[in-house]
Amino acid sequence: SSGINAEYGDFELLVNLIVMSGGSNVLALDENDLRLMLVANVHIGTTSLNHQMKPYVHERQDASGHYIIRLDKTWEKILLAARAIAAVSCKKDVFAIGSRVFTQRAILKFASYTGSTAIAGRFTPGAFTNQKQSGFKEPRILVVSDPKSDHQPLHEVSSVCIPVIAFCSIDAKLDFVDIAIPCNNQSDDSIAVVWWLLTREVRRIRGEDVRTQPWNVMVDLFLYRDPKEEEKQLEIEEPQYDTALPAGDMDPVNNWLGDDAVNVPGMGELGAGLGPVPVAAGGGWSNLDVDTTDAWN
Repeated sequence: SSGINAEYGDFELLVNLIVMSGGSNVLALDENDLRLMLVANVHIGTTSLNHQMKPYVHERQDASGHYIIRLDKTWEKILLAARAIAAVSCKKDVFAIGSRVFTQRAILKFASYTGSTAIAGRFTPGAFTNQKQSGFKEPRILVVSDPKSDHQPLHEVSSVCIPVIAFCSIDAKLDFVDIAIPCNNQSDDSIAVVWWLLTREVRRIRGEDVRTQPWNVMVDLFLYRDPKEEEKQLEIEEPQYDTALPAGDMDPVNNWLGDDAVNVPGMGELGAGLGPVPVAAGGGWSNLDVDTTDAWN
């Protein structure tokens, strides 16, 4: 029986390799990447399930009622999306779109490291269909953070037969979506991690980075940062300077300004304390012989 179990284990491992990476160990899901996705809650789905997303669900949580996303399917779709993006000859023709605030930083970083075009924020209707518009664009492939919030560009590219890659939650509809990447797109950490993984795989498939070495870009750069939290952190880290002490509280030993004279080599004796400058008799406010009765005109 032990031999049968061993053969069954090897067969199951082989099936997983074929499904996830086409039978190549190099493209298999790394343990560090799996741990990163688990920490960022990429596998946590919603409480409702769309029938189109059922193949990407593993099981249901007992406590909170959320569906569990199969991370092997997530990794498989990330590789497929990266191959599709890398196949586009002109990098600028790949458009990354995200209207939500916590996705905009990841989109800008993705565009920066892959050379694609980013549309972070509100999408102008007609930008992909109205040729008379000044901001008219013709993308070759579209990557959206959420098919729900980014429904306007999704519908526009569907009318002109442009392929769409979307990060989809469990309750999302897959209408007009060609490559759906199942993940938790409602979390700041989760959406940053999946964008970071997609960016890294695109660069590796293009040959810009070596797959056997870790990527030197940290995932923290893709994380959303709240401006208010940043200001509070700066206020906490800002050094507090002590106010100046009154002259009476100063230590005369350390107060060199109170010395009778300051000796500088080669310049003799300078000054004689901080007392008032003596005024010559009849000289007014200076040593010059000025007649104070003269008019200033």
